[in-house]
Amino acid sequence: MRQSLVAFLAASALALPAAALAERPVVETASGPVAGETTDGVRVFKGLPYAAAPVGQARWRPPAPPAAWTKVRDATRFGAACPQPPSRPGSIYAARHAALSEDCLFLNIWAPADARKAPVFVWIHGGSLVTGAGSEAMYDGTNLAAEGLVVVTLNYRLGVLGYLAHPELSAESPDGVSGNYGLLDQIAALEWVRDNIAAFGGDPGNVTTAGESAGALSVMYLMASPAARGLFHKAVAQSAYMISTPELKAARHGALAAEAAGLELGRRLEARSLARLRAMDADKLILEAALAGFQPWGAIDGKVLPRQLVETFDRGEQAPVPILAGFNQGEIRSLRFLAPPPPDTPSAYEALIRARYGDLAEDFLALYPAADPGESVLAAPRDALYGWTAERLARRQTALGQGAWLYLFDHGYPAAQALDLHAFHAAEIPYVFGTHDRTPTKWPKPPDTPAEAALSAAMTRYWASFARDGAPAAAGAPAWRPYGETEAFMRFADAPKPGENLMPGMFELHEEVVCRRRQEGQTPWNWNVGVVAPALPAGGSPCP
Repeated sequence: MRQSLVAFLAASALALPAAALAERPVVETASGPVAGETTDGVRVFKGLPYAAAPVGQARWRPPAPPAAWTKVRDATRFGAACPQPPSRPGSIYAARHAALSEDCLFLNIWAPADARKAPVFVWIHGGSLVTGAGSEAMYDGTNLAAEGLVVVTLNYRLGVLGYLAHPELSAESPDGVSGNYGLLDQIAALEWVRDNIAAFGGDPGNVTTAGESAGALSVMYLMASPAARGLFHKAVAQSAYMISTPELKAARHGALAAEAAGLELGRRLEARSLARLRAMDADKLILEAALAGFQPWGAIDGKVLPRQLVETFDRGEQAPVPILAGFNQGEIRSLRFLAPPPPDTPSAYEALIRARYGDLAEDFLALYPAADPGESVLAAPRDALYGWTAERLARRQTALGQGAWLYLFDHGYPAAQALDLHAFHAAEIPYVFGTHDRTPTKWPKPPDTPAEAALSAAMTRYWASFARDGAPAAAGAPAWRPYGETEAFMRFADAPKPGENLMPGMFELHEEVVCRRRQEGQTPWNWNVGVVAPALPAGGSPCP
């Protein structure tokens, strides 16, 4: 049973008597003093409110400054996670949250006890912008803090509460826009870091924003958003996907206008006015919106997100920061809902590809051959979503004159192999954080061996070095060369191994497909790949 929310919130905001503070680290924030705890030389502060979430009749507004306090606030318990639907039964990603509440804009900090102007690593959790929380055990920052980082994890509004656009909401806004509330939360968290992290030993002038999956999508949104400019100085994008995004007021690229999607959701929920949507219970609204097919995305509104991500990066308008980006060999093995059923025979597969890809069919079949349709329907969406995006990020940041480092996580271990989950989506996270003992209940457990520990230690150090100096390096591990040097990358298999020219032809094929879909203007670029792809438009003028 979920613990009483009232009791949970009361405990999380508990003011501490002086006697209880004798052995506790106390830090003064802009809102008031907080007391954390110290374990093995790492100071930990949990459940710090970085903003006040608008709730109830104030729902769907930008985050407000947090309320101030004067007595020392207990910071040893995580704050409530944002409302979200339950995980799919049996999901390896399912995590338990002590409490859910619209009042959920909390962050958590792990800092070396002796930190002084330490690099800051801000982690944005994944979960399709629908689920997740910064409090999940796999994101524990202890090991990265031991490498000299101040680690921050955060919550942000999810699902319909984080990304609803609606004409009535746009009418309320001074800028005439709506949606993007979860992204505005992330920006508010980065502003809080800028204003407060020095008190925890962090350097506000050396902040890395990092995330995986929807967290990496968020990193790209932040790179593209003028409102986030200058709030971070490096970026890490693990399994990012640079897909087409709805525009606020216009139907383009096969998607309804975001405002029209909000109106359609109200119709389906029999809550046609904004007032009725605001009157709905948060948990009920989140669940019913998900069941009604609402998909949370950032909205291209001309302000928070000026244009499609591909256009922002093509124009060189993204944040000019170094990037570390990559993807996993088996991304789709744990996301099989993104893979279409394979045709019954190789000849049937080949016929479908030729019908859909026309003059690019030979290139497609060379990468995703008909000889093994089962594997090809897993590999094609992996590359169209994650591989193409990772290499695109490396190319575009290199073109800006920034350092860019590309990786492929290709590591398997017995428990994952037994489930046919070699290098599955998010499998790299516990290696980066060093949290193999804190993965979700159904997660395939890596073995406790020296080889596993060595791979994890190398990845932790590469990531920490990138956050510290803008270039990944790890003592005793191979040198990781920037992408711009012969399209270099690092393969993480049983051990780190440098390489060049990852998956020849992969980027070029998917770049051409996206280029043609952009020019045609009626088709999204996402997981409609391979045997389920719409017929590819003929080539037109070259894309940038």
